[in-house]
Amino acid sequence: MNLTLHDTMTGEKRLFVPRDPARVTMYVCGPTVYNYSHIGNFRPVVAFDLLFRVLRHIYGAEAVTYAANITDVDDKINAKASAEGVAIGVVTDRYLTAYRADTAALGALPPTFQPRATETIDAIIAMIGRLVANKAAYAAEGHVLFNTQTYAGYGELSGRTLDDMIAGARVEVAPYKQHPADFVLWKPSKPGEPEWPSPWGAGRPGWHIECSAMIEQTLGLPIDIHGGGIDLVFPHHENERAQGLCADPDHDHGQGGGYSNYWMHNGFLTFGDEKMSKSLGNVVLAHDLVAQIPGEAVRWALLSGHYRQPLEWTGDLLEQARKSLDRLYGALRRAADLEVSPVDPPAAFLEALADDLNSPRAFAELFALAKTLETATDADERAKAKAELLAAGAVIGFLQADPESWFQGGADDALKDKVEALLAERIDARAAKDWPTADRIRGELDALNVVVMDNADGATWRMK
Repeated sequence: MNLTLHDTMTGEKRLFVPRDPARVTMYVCGPTVYNYSHIGNFRPVVAFDLLFRVLRHIYGAEAVTYAANITDVDDKINAKASAEGVAIGVVTDRYLTAYRADTAALGALPPTFQPRATETIDAIIAMIGRLVANKAAYAAEGHVLFNTQTYAGYGELSGRTLDDMIAGARVEVAPYKQHPADFVLWKPSKPGEPEWPSPWGAGRPGWHIECSAMIEQTLGLPIDIHGGGIDLVFPHHENERAQGLCADPDHDHGQGGGYSNYWMHNGFLTFGDEKMSKSLGNVVLAHDLVAQIPGEAVRWALLSGHYRQPLEWTGDLLEQARKSLDRLYGALRRAADLEVSPVDPPAAFLEALADDLNSPRAFAELFALAKTLETATDADERAKAKAELLAAGAVIGFLQADPESWFQGGADDALKDKVEALLAERIDARAAKDWPTADRIRGELDALNVVVMDNADGATWRMK
């Protein structure tokens, strides 16, 4: 399976060749845990979980090492903790627990490492010290700043000149800066905020440096793949790359002297014409969604468009995702008596994933397998289709639930018995062309939060 991935640095799809096939490394920027994460925050979680799963399928589960950080100290966290009158750990533990539960509900595998900023302070201070020693950073008024003018490669990832980056970004104007584009590695804490001792005074790290230190500590440099949202290309990933290379300029950083051999970025999740953002107030919380509908349907919606393209979030998108999974689970439910043995996913399905994680094309292959399962007359052909459908679903995190549970999840035995009795009564009414009675029963089922799905064999149902 020859995997090709779109590399932001080169702007084109490249054949993926890991530095060491026995240890494939990937890092993805994680959440800042000061509140519940909105569904847009989970697009990279699900997109790069898909990549994680594909890499594990190709190289083996033990050969892929995936790190995703947790930012658990920053201005928003400090403000929330201050408003509640608690330590920052109370806030971050609360929302990290929720984030992990929501991630699991969306079918995302836990990363190999999930380092927290507050647990990486020593490594951060050590990296800043090396940057200062290498003249790539300087101390000023209790701050330490990265000197962007000392790194000739600054701007290569985003494809911008230094002047463009200054003009297009919100840069902090401060008298202690040697250049407007220089950014903070270490800063003094305000009164009452968390702080740690350092050679430059008590304080806390800037945002960019934590990822560089975590990558170095958990994975080592260079890494194979660095992922995140498209909004992180500049300044976050540009700054990360600059820090990582300048902290150890004599180290062998692999092909092209890179910090990461492949850079991957997912497109925005949009709400109407705007990017979904807490600052804009147009957010849908994943925590609320997974309490209302199956997380597998939310995952399907997030992967229904190619990861690199913008995806508009609507109620129709979720409804279509649920219907798509109903169709696939329905085929499996109607083939429940068909015993199958484990097989490999079909080649066409894997080829779709190998083409820069083309999830819409991979979904089409799932539907093709379901159609064969439903329409084939040869028992062996049906068994092959069912086995391949389950195998393909397992690779990308779908169709592993019991079909009956998928449709009837949330219904207790008493409700199931009542629904089945009403369905039987409705079938009799329809056979007798007693449409008023059939309509009345459907209304009763609707009041029970039940969706009826009529088909050639009668009717099935699921909870709304």
